[in-house]
Amino acid sequence: MESSPSGVQQEEERNWLELPRDVTSTILSRLGAIEILTSAQNVCSSWRNICKDPLMWRTIDMRNPGDTYGMDYDLETMCRHAIDLSCGQLVDINIEFFGTDELLKYLTDRSSMVRRLRLICCYSISDNGLSEAAAKLPLLEDLEISYHSLSNEPLEAIGHCCPLLKSLKLNCRGFRHPHLAIDDEAVAIAKSMPELRHLQLFGNKLTNEGLQAILDGCPHLESLDLRQCFNIALAGNLGKRCAEQIKDLRRPYDSTEGYEFDAGIHNTYDYDDDSYDEDYPSGFSDIDFLTDDGEYYEFSGGSDLTDDYDFYFD
Repeated sequence: MESSPSGVQQEEERNWLELPRDVTSTILSRLGAIEILTSAQNVCSSWRNICKDPLMWRTIDMRNPGDTYGMDYDLETMCRHAIDLSCGQLVDINIEFFGTDELLKYLTDRSSMVRRLRLICCYSISDNGLSEAAAKLPLLEDLEISYHSLSNEPLEAIGHCCPLLKSLKLNCRGFRHPHLAIDDEAVAIAKSMPELRHLQLFGNKLTNEGLQAILDGCPHLESLDLRQCFNIALAGNLGKRCAEQIKDLRRPYDSTEGYEFDAGIHNTYDYDDDSYDEDYPSGFSDIDFLTDDGEYYEFSGGSDLTDDYDFYFD
């Protein structure tokens, strides 16, 4: 009998299908919803059964690259299936680029236990749609609405309807433009969200007056991120108060390391020739969505959803 060369051992092949159910569930839960619905649940009947377990859908992560052209599936339809699979046990959901008023209504009609909601670049969600959704999310504790233009009305509705809200992220692209100083969002937060502990306003246009309102109206704030809020000047008494009241303070010109989105800054916009500065970085900007009359275009990188595509989870 021939022996194997010294020091060489034949590694036994691992059969991933024989792993205990709880271990497999843990592994699969680390995938995003898109990967589970398009790939993992098709591997075998065992994985398919695990993927139908409502506990697998307490968290739904619909993260996607934003460029949906060429996709052979409909993200909104897929998200509805994921919501159905949660059987009302959904507590955490992330929707990027393709959110609509109809999808938000579908979600809140079936998932009143949601505690964390993340909406990124969902320009098809209106102020009214967000206000109506807030009324159905009484347990909401953590909310992010980034790269989306809001008026103060839905923010106030969120504050009044979601009394447990502890964390809010309201981020946009840093943009230096002297006359764009807006405190509406800051005032709405100050008036309606007294229990906030964590607030991120990356790239916001609030001024010192808006910041003062937040400090007055949100006395329990522990962390405040003001990076690229270029209308803020943290000097004198205001700077001293922030340092004393806020444990974790990010100032307007602090490093953007660790920020998950493009942190490039837009500078002066030239209205005469309707062009940007030559060295503008690519990414999101308020200007990208503004028309001449101040209205917002829908985000051009959103989903190109097809009406005739049916997604089935048999």
